[in-house]
Amino acid sequence: MQQENAFTTALNLILSGDAVLGEIVVLSLAVTLTALLVSAIIGLPLGAALALARFPGRSFLVVTFNALMGLPPVVAGLAVYLMLSRSGPLGWLGILFSPSAMIVAQTLLITPIIVSLTRQVVEDLWGEYEEQLRSLGSSRLQAIPTLLWDGRFSLITAILAGFGRASAEVGAILIVGGNIAGYTRTMTTAIALETSRGDLALALGLGIILLGITLSLNAAAYVTGRLAQKAAG
Repeated sequence: MQQENAFTTALNLILSGDAVLGEIVVLSLAVTLTALLVSAIIGLPLGAALALARFPGRSFLVVTFNALMGLPPVVAGLAVYLMLSRSGPLGWLGILFSPSAMIVAQTLLITPIIVSLTRQVVEDLWGEYEEQLRSLGSSRLQAIPTLLWDGRFSLITAILAGFGRASAEVGAILIVGGNIAGYTRTMTTAIALETSRGDLALALGLGIILLGITLSLNAAAYVTGRLAQKAAG
């Protein structure tokens, strides 16, 4: 009965546009989307370059980025904390326990995923179009923009994987953000906190919104991919 009441209250919070809930959602999306944008700007060209360039140590980098896809969030959070603390090399920035520090932590988690998945997509496309591109006078590195554009629909999956990792993250942003009410409290950290407090209504409301965002993005990516297949066919 208590859970039913909590679910009803959660729906009322969402439908009434509760200020606290809205503030948490807006901050969460701002942090995650900013980190995703930074990771995409870094990861897409880096992954493509790693797919096509040939240099000593390339295999080591490929293995390293693949391994970092499973980097434990608390380890990433600890690394960022040590860098941004007063005694750390970037302590002079003074951004620890702020949304900026959370963006740095999420970027550290997302970038290896985008790099590794982009590398695989571009490698496959190069294997398919290598002869055609070379006949047009394109070198491996010159082909990067073309291959990224051609694989744009497949790369949406890589970007969504990064979004999923960031939006579900708790440990890293808790360490570097501090879960400060009205400043660094995100959907995932608020869900953990409110559940421990017994405030199931707010936790459920945030969970419903988070699930809705994730489902909507994946549905949009699926529809886009289907439309792309029909257009190519």
